[in-house]
Amino acid sequence: MRKYLNNLFFIIGLAAVVVMFFTFDVSFVELWGYITRAGYWLVAILGLWGFLYILNACTWKVIIKGSGACTIDFPNLLKLTISGFALNYATPIGLLGGEPYKIMEMTKYIGVRRATSSVVLFAMMHIFSHFWFWVTGVVTYLILVAIGDLPFNVGIGIILGLILLFCWGGIYLFVKGYKNGMAVKFIRFLGKLPGLRKWGKRFLENHLDDLKKIDEQISELQGQNKRSFFGSFFLEYVGRLLQSFEIFFMLLLFNINGGGGWEGYVLTFLHSFLILAFTSLFANLLGFLPLQLGGREGGFAMSVAQMGMTGDVGMFVSIICRVRELFWTSIGLLLMKIGKKSDD
Repeated sequence: MRKYLNNLFFIIGLAAVVVMFFTFDVSFVELWGYITRAGYWLVAILGLWGFLYILNACTWKVIIKGSGACTIDFPNLLKLTISGFALNYATPIGLLGGEPYKIMEMTKYIGVRRATSSVVLFAMMHIFSHFWFWVTGVVTYLILVAIGDLPFNVGIGIILGLILLFCWGGIYLFVKGYKNGMAVKFIRFLGKLPGLRKWGKRFLENHLDDLKKIDEQISELQGQNKRSFFGSFFLEYVGRLLQSFEIFFMLLLFNINGGGGWEGYVLTFLHSFLILAFTSLFANLLGFLPLQLGGREGGFAMSVAQMGMTGDVGMFVSIICRVRELFWTSIGLLLMKIGKKSDD
């Protein structure tokens, strides 16, 4: 069954990559022009994401160690991390492919109960840190308004207020989830999805008691194991901040540097941070689209326009981000098959 599901996830991911490759908003000639213009900055962006995946794996390891020994070596943990994110990118409403896959693969290392709790906790922390990231984005925008760098009007104020309400509502729900646990609800939700109904029903029937104990472990992470909770949150939040360098590199390529000097570079980084924050919020609201097709591009277009930049910048940033996603999604899918004979 595990081999069947592994192949199913792989086929779904491969199909999504093919769709992604043939749905670029530009011709292949134009795409190659964007890639060559990025030059060595594209290498820096791909390397940055390699480092971000290492941070994600470290977060997962901190969470695993919060409930006992981590018996999986770090290279394999990193491999599962990259493959899990690749499947999340490739499936609608992220988490539908990557999380079941990680639970399935981690079971042989740390057992069903700890595998499920660690994956659920990692997914919760990943989303939880996003809400705080978006709140920070609103605060940063208001600070830049105060120094006269960005515009503000009633419409913008309403939008920022709605974002804050959405984020605080999400934070409240996740705090409640940490206190009461979410494993049982999470597996029941997965069991309603096409292709996972039988697996979800069987998993719930066979491991209901374990899932209830997992919910207890989730509550313990936030209530008792403060070190693991705040350590994993810190790593995830820092990862979101560092991701802003992806856009920062591309703005520098367009000679957008805030006038030069360290103040100019700081201002450019803050603009990059805001572009990422508002684009990721918009894309996640449209997360039902596989690979967030269209949502990410629209988010970049609106964000760069709000920063006073041209549409060319938004198009360039969105295309290069697509290239990066295609690269790392392909790597993640390949990693799913590397070492499978020895593992199975």
